Formats: sequence, C-alpha cells, structure tokens
Amino acid sequence: MAAPAAPAPTGSAAARAVRNVVFVDGVRTPFGKAGPKGMYAETRADDLVVKVIRELLRRHPELPADRVDEVAIAATTQIGDQGLTIGRTASLLAGLPRSVPGYAIDRMCAGAMTAVTTTASGIAFGAYDIAIAGGVEHMGRHPMGEGVDPNPRFLSDRLVDESALVMGQTAENLHDRFPHLTKERADAFAAASQAKYDAAVKAGKIGPEFVPVATRSAEQGWGLATTDEPPRPGTTVEGLAELKTPFRPHGRVTAGNAAGLNDGATGCILAEEETAKELGLPIGMRMVGYAFAGVDPEVMGVGPVPATEKALSRAGLKIDDIGLFEINEAFAVQVLAFLDHFGIADDDPRVNQWGGAIATGHPLASSGVRLMTQLSRQFAERPDVRYGITTMCIGIGMGGTVIWENPHWNGGEK
Repeated sequence: MAAPAAPAPTGSAAARAVRNVVFVDGVRTPFGKAGPKGMYAETRADDLVVKVIRELLRRHPELPADRVDEVAIAATTQIGDQGLTIGRTASLLAGLPRSVPGYAIDRMCAGAMTAVTTTASGIAFGAYDIAIAGGVEHMGRHPMGEGVDPNPRFLSDRLVDESALVMGQTAENLHDRFPHLTKERADAFAAASQAKYDAAVKAGKIGPEFVPVATRSAEQGWGLATTDEPPRPGTTVEGLAELKTPFRPHGRVTAGNAAGLNDGATGCILAEEETAKELGLPIGMRMVGYAFAGVDPEVMGVGPVPATEKALSRAGLKIDDIGLFEINEAFAVQVLAFLDHFGIADDDPRVNQWGGAIATGHPLASSGVRLMTQLSRQFAERPDVRYGITTMCIGIGMGGTVIWENPHWNGGEK
C-alpha cells in the first residue's frame, strides 16, 4: 500500500512526501523464566540487547554499520542494566560506530512496538533511512514497578481504580465486564496456544529467529540458551482448571491462562523501501499504518480494540481485510475480548497460528518485535494474504496496533 503524499507546507520549505517503511528482519533471544532459577539469572539485560544487535548485522552483511541512523531500545523498568539510555549504550557495546545515536523508550508492554513506530515515523518523514528498534526486559533482575513511586493522587482523587496498578487484577476486571468470557474459554484458549507453539517448534517455524546466548551460572557453569524456557507442552484444559487464582479468591486468571514473568530481548531492522532495495536488504513487510488508544486503566486488556479500530479507519481498511493476526497474549481473556468484539472465533486459524505469549513468554517491552518477526515470517509463507496486524494491550490503560502489508502478495491466489 503506497504511502500518501503529504500536503505541501506553506512558506519557503520544499514539499515533502511520506516515504514507505519496510520491516527488513527481526531476531530475538530465546525467552527465559524470570527469577533465580531462570537461564538468564546471571546474564545482564544490556548484554541480551548486544547479542540481538550483533546478530542483525551478522545476518545482513549487506548493511554497512555506518548506514544505521538510529537505535531505539525499549525497557519498561529503566534501571540498573536496563538504564543509562540503553539504545545508545547497547549500540556502543555491540560495536556500532560511535556516530550512530541511540535512545531508550518506554510504553510498558508496547515498548518495542513504540520503538518501531517511532523510528518508522522518522524514516517516513526523511530523518532516517535505516534504524534498529527493539526491546528488552529482565524481569528477574527488575520486576515490573521496581523503584517507581506512583502519585498518591491516582487513588486519593479516585483517578483510577486501585486494581489498575496490578495487571492480573485488570484481567479479572475484564472477566467481570464481559462475563461470557469464562474461565473455561480462557483455559481452552491457553491450552491451544501451548499446543500451537509446540507444533510450530516441531515444524521448524519457531527457532530460525533465535540468537543463541551464552549463559553463566555460579553453580552450573556456562551454558547456551537456544530454546524458549517458559513453554509447557502437553498442557491440558483439565490441568489448567486445577490452578490457583492468585489475584482473587475463586477468580478466573491463573498462571496457566496468562503470560509468565520472563527475560528476553528482541530487535529488528527498519528501512526506507528504496534504501533497502539499494542495499539488497530483504523486505519482509511494508508498514501500512499504526495507532495507539487509551482505555480505562482498570480494564487495560481491552486496549487493542480501539487501537485496531483507529488504525483500520485511518488506513481505509476493514477487519475482514486482515488475513493474519499476531495478538500478544498477556492474558487469555484480553485476546478473547478482542476476538469477540470483531466477531472472530476463538480458534480462527488466522490468529496466533504459531501460539503466543502464554506459551513463549512475555518479557514486557520486548514482545512487540516478537509479534512482528513472526508475522513477517508468516507472510513469506502466505502470498495469498495481503494484510496482517500486530496488536497488544498496554499497562495503565492503552492498546497499540500496527498494520502491515505482505510484499509477497500474489493477488489472493491460493
């Protein structure tokens, strides 16, 4: 979908056209379990990002390092080894030229997504030709909310419900608001996510995007992370039904129908389309548009609905135009709310066909680029599909959606 030309500005400035932005390639570390027993317990967060940046450049020797115009890396908890303007520090540690700038960004779970949309906007405007965008979260070292001091007015002035600051409670609130989204449906969706992920791994669909990471343990010595740690193959609905509901007595949200606490990093190369062609870079997807939207913080899981409606409206598309969906599975109930709103079946094959975060994990700010990387690889296999979306809910009451076009589209022929 060609980008529209921008209106000519007034005054002496030259008219400027909006340029097409493409997703070249994405990689990620295997995702680990957070905590002292997780595989990254003694690995620094910034080192995970360094591995990702180096892998992107290793896979694409046709990209001179000095052609990278910006590095944007997201982290939800910007402290310790996730602090100090991690986009800049990680780029230096990765060996990029000192002339390449970088910065850090935070939009909680949609950090990497926002790193992509922000740098893509710069590319479309003409400020950059090529950027690296991604995210990292080491929830074992830095639990969400570490070091924060929420303003007491949020509660004293009743600006938000107390539950808005606890993501699991917001998921319980979503069950309350939509009682037809039962625990049984959530458990069935979660079990299906685990099964789809397991099948995708066995079929070689998940794995090629991994960058192996050397790990160290004072007790066990050196290791090599090559696979995701969180998945639970063989998960059954019956097993999920027995799990505790930690956010509410007799609740509906469990560790089995929600993403866990995880560590990991992601990254991708974005480029102006003609620049990508000039350098011989592959074109995995073309960005069509994006949108972010706010919702009541106490039901933040519904955020992808208005974000998607806004993005579709601005792109002149309808939900029926979308052939593939990558929806972040922070909680099963928030995916179900999205599907119900748009009249999509729980088991629609267009949705998360390789499983989702309930299986693979959700290292907060990194997850947006995982969604994009998977969609890009799915596009390569599905030339009959023209459009896909990546969408996710965001803490404190938001949602984000990016619409992508498949450059391999063949006009709809099967």
